[in-house]
Amino acid sequence: MRIITAGLVLSLFFACSSNKKTEEQAFLEGLDTTKAEGPTISEEVIGDILQGIPAPLEISVLLKESGKKYNGAYLNSADNISKYNSNYKKALNLGIYGTDLGYTNIYEQNQDGIKYMASIKELADGLNIGQFFEIETIGRLATNSKNLDSLLLITTQNFNRINHHLQTQSRANLSVLLLTGGWVEALHILCEVAKLNPDNKEMKETIGEQKIILENIMLLLSFYKESDPNMAALLNDMEELKKSFDKVNITYTYKESTFEIVDGVMVIKDNSSSTIEITPKDVEDISSITKNIRSKIIS
Repeated sequence: MRIITAGLVLSLFFACSSNKKTEEQAFLEGLDTTKAEGPTISEEVIGDILQGIPAPLEISVLLKESGKKYNGAYLNSADNISKYNSNYKKALNLGIYGTDLGYTNIYEQNQDGIKYMASIKELADGLNIGQFFEIETIGRLATNSKNLDSLLLITTQNFNRINHHLQTQSRANLSVLLLTGGWVEALHILCEVAKLNPDNKEMKETIGEQKIILENIMLLLSFYKESDPNMAALLNDMEELKKSFDKVNITYTYKESTFEIVDGVMVIKDNSSSTIEITPKDVEDISSITKNIRSKIIS
């Protein structure tokens, strides 16, 4: 699997009208700091976990190749950006909008894509990471789905740079929220399509594979549960989602790797495989909880 990137292809701060903040306002604003207390997660740890997270762009490719038509109703409206006034919401929805942009790219819906690029830029600027988004280059690639590999490469490089930058500022929590938002949106879109196509084995298995991804995301969120109430609440939501995924059975079968020559280069071929058992009822349950989590994020 490739690392998550479309969620990062990648604002206005809320100002209280009252000059004198109430104690409640001060408390709520105190929860939304640009720095997160607690353990610093090394770039290597985040990198290792990212390696196991499928790119939302790849999920979009799966949907298009299955013959499913573009449906903008699955996406978070770019007009919702005015709702995202906290760093927590900005980071999560930057990930969500990145996935939505990837979806529009695959289906070559350029007019919708332009709207998402504008929202992505605004959120990134609001998080002080706008300098990492090469919007003109991304926009040029986005108009041609044949440039998918290039788009993946650029956004992968961007995330690595963003993650390093946030690490140095003790804001690694934002990296976690970016990838979480992108993953939630990709899972949401996939579930919505899979429910309409219960006989599509590949879609169901792709949903089942997310069981492992969820565990990794929960691990990252758990690092912040003691220091950040927002992250703790999100982790609780993910724990509810995990209950549905617990019904999915994944059996791993090991087979010894072999060597192959590809384009004159010797590579190692992984011959191991996994069997995923997931029912239409499991998909319904996972979809329902994912939709609830997403609703909290985008509202």
